Amino acid sequence: MKKEEAKSFFTTEQEKEIVAAIKTAENQTSGEIRVHLENHTDEPNLEHAKKVFEEVGMTKTELRNGVMFYLAVQDHQFSILGDKGINEAVPSDFWDNIRDVMVGHFKAGDFTKGMVEGITMAGEALKKYFPHQGDDDINELPDEISKS
Repeated sequence: MKKEEAKSFFTTEQEKEIVAAIKTAENQTSGEIRVHLENHTDEPNLEHAKKVFEEVGMTKTELRNGVMFYLAVQDHQFSILGDKGINEAVPSDFWDNIRDVMVGHFKAGDFTKGMVEGITMAGEALKKYFPHQGDDDINELPDEISKS
C-alpha cells in the first residue's frame, strides 16, 4: 500500500475547493484561517502543531485571531489551533463541535469535505467574536495550503 504524502494528499481541484472555503470564511470574519499538511511527526500531534503554528506565521495577525487546521496525513492525526486572541474570547469547548464534524467526514474517507466543512464552521463561529471589518479588513496571511 502506497504511503500518503502531504504534497499530493489533495488533488489540485480539492485544494481549490479548500482555498475557496478559506476565502469565503474569511469574508465573514477578521480571523485568518490556514491549512497545513505534513507527512508525519514524531512528537505528539498537538505539541507539534503548536510549533508549526508559530513557524507558518499564525501569531502575526494584529488581533491574534488566526486559526490553523493541521493534518499529519501518515499519522491520521489532526489539530485545530486558535491564536491567543481567539482563545481568550471563546468558550473552552469552542473547537469541539467543529472537530467532531470533521472527524465524521475523515472517518468516512472524505477529507476534502471534512476540511471544507470545518473551515466553513470556523468562519461562521468566529464572525461573532471577530466580525469582518469591511473594506478595512486586510488578508494578513496566505490562503493557500502550506505543506512541509
